Amino acid sequence: MDEKTLRAIIEEVLKEVGEAKTTAVKPQAPPLQITEAGPAARGTDPREVVIALSPAFGGKLTQSITGIPLGDALREVTAGIEEEGLKYRFIRVFRTADVGFIAHEAAKLSGSGIGIGIQSRGTTVIHQKDLPPLSNLELFSQAPLIDLETFRAIGKNAAKYAKNEGPTPVPVRNDQMARPKYQAIAALLHIKECELLVDGKPVQELKVQL
Repeated sequence: MDEKTLRAIIEEVLKEVGEAKTTAVKPQAPPLQITEAGPAARGTDPREVVIALSPAFGGKLTQSITGIPLGDALREVTAGIEEEGLKYRFIRVFRTADVGFIAHEAAKLSGSGIGIGIQSRGTTVIHQKDLPPLSNLELFSQAPLIDLETFRAIGKNAAKYAKNEGPTPVPVRNDQMARPKYQAIAALLHIKECELLVDGKPVQELKVQL
């Protein structure tokens, strides 16, 4: 299916979900400002959690699949980490748009060995450096069901893993209709992510103004 066909399908889907999306999400906060600060280094602080962003996160794409401003999502994740007394650091991965590999890159560069990967559409993973890339600590694969409360809980749990605690996994909502309802939109967002892939570009440290 080409992008033109996807756009036609998405227009029909948006007619159905647009009104609910507008009422469910609070007004957007000031724009998220992200700048690159050079190649990312491996951290040495055992009390840090690294948050890795997908290629289009906060640049070409500014809202999740349900319209949550990505700045708001990051504010909740970082608030959850801070509530556990830990610090955070941001990086961006350019070689892949796969959230599992993005999260694993975060974990490998994290001083604590714990990282969070987030795609622009909202899909999120908590990862640990010693796990295989396709494994993880917690996976939140249904982006349409991830709200701000969940993002905050993800940050808290990542920090607890970094402190070698054994947190109860964040409750994962399930809706069998979420996938077919948002599938076309998810496909288009994935295309936009992949357009910004840069083979061979090193992971970048980020300065993020929340």
